[in-house]
Amino acid sequence: MTRIIESLDQVAADYDVLFCDLWGCVHNGERHYPAATDALIRFRQGGGRVALMTNAPRPAALVQAQIDRMGVPPEAWDVIVTSGDAAQDAMLAGRIGQDVWHLGPEKDHGFFTETPDPRAAGIRRVDLDAAHGIVATGPFDEMADVPEDYRARLDAALARGLPMLCANPDLVVDLGETRIYCAGAIAQLYGEMGGEVLYFGKPHAPIYDLARRRLDGHTGRELAIGDGIGTDIAGAVAQGIDSLFVTGGLAAEHMGTDVERPDAALLTDWAAAQGIVPTLAIGRLR
Repeated sequence: MTRIIESLDQVAADYDVLFCDLWGCVHNGERHYPAATDALIRFRQGGGRVALMTNAPRPAALVQAQIDRMGVPPEAWDVIVTSGDAAQDAMLAGRIGQDVWHLGPEKDHGFFTETPDPRAAGIRRVDLDAAHGIVATGPFDEMADVPEDYRARLDAALARGLPMLCANPDLVVDLGETRIYCAGAIAQLYGEMGGEVLYFGKPHAPIYDLARRRLDGHTGRELAIGDGIGTDIAGAVAQGIDSLFVTGGLAAEHMGTDVERPDAALLTDWAAAQGIVPTLAIGRLR
C-alpha cells in the first residue's frame, strides 16, 4: 500500500540519490515551484545527490538554460539527464540511419546541433520521402496539434518501413493550465499502426543508466520522484527502486479536492486501476 507523506524530509534519510522529474514536479513549464526546489536543496545539504531526470527531447545544456530562466536554483541539483541525451546517443550510433525526418517544433533543433560528437556531421535532416528514419520530439505546433493530425504522414512512413526514434516518451504535459501532447502520443499512434518505435526516456532503462554514469557511479539507495504513473513510477518499478508519486501533477483530478493532500482511498483505487503502486505519494513536492 502506498504511504502518503507531507514532506520529502520525512523520508530523506532513507535515500542517497533522487531521480527527480522536472515538469509537473519542479516546474509547470512556465515557473518553478519554490517549495519543491527548497526540498531538493535540503536533501543535498543532508548529503544526498539529485539527478534531474526529464523526458524533454533536448540535450541537458538546453534544459539547464530553460530551468535557469524559470529560476530553479543550481543548488537544487547535481546533474541533469534528459530523454534527448539518451535518444541523441542512439541517433549518433546509427540506430535509425543517417538521413532522418524530424517530426517536432523548431525549438527542438538543438537535438541535432547541440553535441560535440563528431558523428553528428553524418546526420542529415531530410524530407519524409527521403528519410531512412524518423526522430520524433513532439508535434510541429504543440498548442494546436493532436496525434491524429499526423496519421497520413505516419501511413506514408509505415509503408516504407521507417523506424521512429521517440525522444520524449511522455504522452502529455501541462503547460501552465493547458494540457499539450508530446512525442510519446505520436509514437504511441505509430506503434498502434504497426510501426517500429525506439524509446530511450523514462520508463526505459537507457536514461537511468546515463544518470548513474553522470553521477560517476556514486548512487546508493535511490528514489524516483515524478507525476507520471506510466513513466516516472513505471520506470522506478522496472528499475527495482522506490518511488514517490507527486499526485498534484498529471493525475490531480483523480485525487480529490485538495491538490496538496491526496485522498488515500481515491489514490489506492486509481493506482490499482493503473496496475502500478507507488511506494510513496505526496500532493506536491515539498
